[in-house]
Amino acid sequence: MTLPVVETRVCYPSGHTETAATVLHVEPRADGRLAVLLDTTTVHPVDAGWPDQGPDRAVLRAPRLAAELPVVDCIVGATDGSSLYLGGDIPVPKGTPGWAFVVAHLVEGPAAPAEGDTVEVAVDAGYRQRMSAGHTICHLASLALNRALSDRWKKEARPDALGNPDFDGSAIDVSLIGENGSVDTYRLGKSLRRKGFVTEGFVEALPEIEAAVNAALAEWVASGATVRVDADGPGLTDRRYWVCELPGRSARIPCGGTHVTSLAGLGAVRVRLSTTDADGTTVLTMETVAG
Repeated sequence: MTLPVVETRVCYPSGHTETAATVLHVEPRADGRLAVLLDTTTVHPVDAGWPDQGPDRAVLRAPRLAAELPVVDCIVGATDGSSLYLGGDIPVPKGTPGWAFVVAHLVEGPAAPAEGDTVEVAVDAGYRQRMSAGHTICHLASLALNRALSDRWKKEARPDALGNPDFDGSAIDVSLIGENGSVDTYRLGKSLRRKGFVTEGFVEALPEIEAAVNAALAEWVASGATVRVDADGPGLTDRRYWVCELPGRSARIPCGGTHVTSLAGLGAVRVRLSTTDADGTTVLTMETVAG
């Protein structure tokens, strides 16, 4: 079996929710589902390398079959022309010569499109909007948290997109994007302290830190700042950036997810901070909600 070694073109970064596409390959999987590779897609896939935002909800409309096929999952895959690997089974990093990274749309039979078919790819626009809002406020909250903690560093730390010490990038453990919200967890362990972050008195200062984060979020959302995704190219692995024109400074963060186009429609955005102890290490949880 020979697979096309062609990287998927993606149009979800620009906000598209529908597109026409050509089927390049259809492959039965061990679980009975079919992996459908297209030349282009509007469907945001989950990436095993950083699975913070899950897949879009979508359908493939296949005129030849007179059928609408629900996309039950959408995953980043890779092929060298001989085999298709999905998710955590991908054996090589992005950019490896001779490999193409692709978006695999998983559908269930019995009807199946064939190579060369034209299909319409349609994403649930409401769900996309809510996930995009969640991803945008996740970035905003991380910047606000960094600002609120900027006086807790005794060594010079790498700066974030606004020039503050990047606590988020230094301490993040897990980030999960949800509908109109996100949950991020951070470990305040030895490696963070070695970088110069002061943990003494952190738990006691949590109400003050939370208030500072929420004040920054209120200021930024009230500005109605515009948001966009800049891309180096149309390919799945081309570098993309979240850009938000915040008051006084533009913030630019590498990001492969989807986003709203303005902070104006987010409504009230608030975070709740809490801590737990994990085998002697303080774990900070930031829950962010918009609406």
